[in-house]
Amino acid sequence: MSDQTKSSEFFRWPAIRNDIFPSIVVFLVALPLCLGIAIASGAPPAAGLISGIVGGLVVGFLAGSPLQVSGPAAGLTVIVYGLFEKYDIQLVMLTVVLAGLMQIAAGSLKLGQWFRAVSPAVVKGMLAGIGMLIFCSQFHIMIDDQPRKGLEVGGVHLEAGLANLLTIPQAIGRVFAFDESKSHHLAAGLGLLTIVVIVCWKMTPKKFQLVPGPLLGVLAATLISEFFDVPIRRLGESIPDSFLSSFVFPDLAIWGTAPFGAILASAAGLALVASAETLLCATAVDQMHDGQRTNYDRELLAQGVGNSVCGLIGGLPITGVIVRSAANVGAGGKSRWSAIMHGAWLLLFVAFLPFLLKQIPVACLAAVLVYTGYKLVNPASIRELARYGKSEVAIYFATMIMIVTTDLLIGVMTGIVLAACKLLYVFSHLEIKRVEDPSGENLTLYLIGTATFMRLPMLASELEKVPANSQLHINLERLSYIDHACLDLLMTWEKQHEATGGSLAIDWDGLAARFYERYGDKRRTESSGEAEDSRTAIKNTVGSK
Repeated sequence: MSDQTKSSEFFRWPAIRNDIFPSIVVFLVALPLCLGIAIASGAPPAAGLISGIVGGLVVGFLAGSPLQVSGPAAGLTVIVYGLFEKYDIQLVMLTVVLAGLMQIAAGSLKLGQWFRAVSPAVVKGMLAGIGMLIFCSQFHIMIDDQPRKGLEVGGVHLEAGLANLLTIPQAIGRVFAFDESKSHHLAAGLGLLTIVVIVCWKMTPKKFQLVPGPLLGVLAATLISEFFDVPIRRLGESIPDSFLSSFVFPDLAIWGTAPFGAILASAAGLALVASAETLLCATAVDQMHDGQRTNYDRELLAQGVGNSVCGLIGGLPITGVIVRSAANVGAGGKSRWSAIMHGAWLLLFVAFLPFLLKQIPVACLAAVLVYTGYKLVNPASIRELARYGKSEVAIYFATMIMIVTTDLLIGVMTGIVLAACKLLYVFSHLEIKRVEDPSGENLTLYLIGTATFMRLPMLASELEKVPANSQLHINLERLSYIDHACLDLLMTWEKQHEATGGSLAIDWDGLAARFYERYGDKRRTESSGEAEDSRTAIKNTVGSK
């Protein structure tokens, strides 16, 4: 189908009509999350709404992943909060613009696939660390308290994430103090109600779950707080009467005097994390449906355009968001129209009904993020990683702990370095076990691990110890890989050994079995003759060189 035909199909009414209902569902999911993520990021709530609108109306049209929905993401709250701690809003905007330009450049250079080359243990550890930070900081906001910016313990300064975690028992004590002059217990009650509604709603039949639980939780808490006139913090003055007054535009004088070295470093970190989260989310969304697959370079470019626009008008940085995307697929979304229209619904709502947003208690939005943080930790992912070895679990925990105790970038880099060290170990580790009969005429060498040129001296040393005129058997059942250098060594040594009256038998079947078992018994039994021919061909080819 030509591009012109695809374009005409895209703008036809049946395609638009099909995505109206899914777009409403995504809008209802996005509304409370946009507000809550903005508050968690230390930004005005309107900034989250601006980003949600841009994620729909701008990124939606350009997206390379047709069913992925973009907007402000919980995974970026830690980075954005740190930016607002260091810079004023003008420099934060500049950082977001530069991050967007970096994404545009990466997409134009066809680097989209490379952003996916991150170990799953690092990604899941990153999400778990972010989830812990969100949970701990929003727990304090959920009880109408302030999150900690740091903590001094025995002369040692603890970063905000660890400080928030360690002071949760203190926060719980404030709730149960029932001080009528403060609102901690009232806010906690509404927050707990919000979480209970979200959890209970997940137990209802799926046909009802098209109405998102977070929206119902926020709605229930807001109605109760209004009916009983509960004295707690609300969005109130954070939402302007006119949405147009929420936009913040660049001040070129401030941008011209910005510390560009520090800004560029912050932008690079933001671009890296946002791109990785977006493209991993796109991969997950592709597994949820049978439609058009993701064009990663186009998706990366679209995200860059969206972030550049957000930075120019005072919005938060955006990524592809799995919660909204899953809601889109589950509601029956078929094209980019659902993401586009959800941005339009957000725009219409904040333009004409801002007074409704002002009544929302801050505690119930924080409760939505407390639940979101818990889901990001996802203990089930630990069991899944454990299937691939203890080292994967260790990388997961190292990444998570470093993020919580230091910062996001250090945590992610720690995980990447550990994953690289593991990869180096796997591709350089070779264990050789020698077994011989009492006569010393029959020997077996068991090769375990990976036989590459890096372990060629070890293999050569073991072969040199084999007595002349002996029969050597090399068992490859527990060998995962052997490269050409080691194969060439074996073939050359075989010729020399045969000249002394000895023999060499290599367990090619053991190595081949490791390959064929990946395809099941059917593939393995289809043509054992072909397998034998292949092994013979390999041996002859290497031996002839």
